[in-house]
Amino acid sequence: MSRSLNRAEIIGNMTRDPEMKYTPRGDAVTNFSVATNRQWVTDGETKEEVEFHNVVAWTKLAELCAQLLKKGSKVYISGRLRTRNWDDAQGVKHYRTEIVADDMVVLSRPDGAGRAPEVKTGEPESAPTKKETVTEEVTEEDTKDMPF
Repeated sequence: MSRSLNRAEIIGNMTRDPEMKYTPRGDAVTNFSVATNRQWVTDGETKEEVEFHNVVAWTKLAELCAQLLKKGSKVYISGRLRTRNWDDAQGVKHYRTEIVADDMVVLSRPDGAGRAPEVKTGEPESAPTKKETVTEEVTEEDTKDMPF
């Protein structure tokens, strides 16, 4: 028996506001990018490397990401890696590796107001088959008295 694991976990800063769209079936899908930094010292000189991660969220998590995340927010994302490929109009093959999110925790807001609510879902490993909607909008007023 062989085992495999496809898991990605990152903590970083949102590089832009999330973009939410709907598939022809009506499923919400949100795309955004998260930057992670790494620092090290070589010969007494501090160096830094930035990595940019493409993230996609589906259904209810997609709607929550679009609602709660903003450029500059610090966020924890957990999910699986997926690489897609396609040919453009000129026949050139393109590849895109992204994290398909199944959990998200907002660690800070861009305005520095502290942590936002934790969001965890158990999204299926494949694309969703039904549309889920958020029936309540969470506002900053709703979260100002929460202990986070």
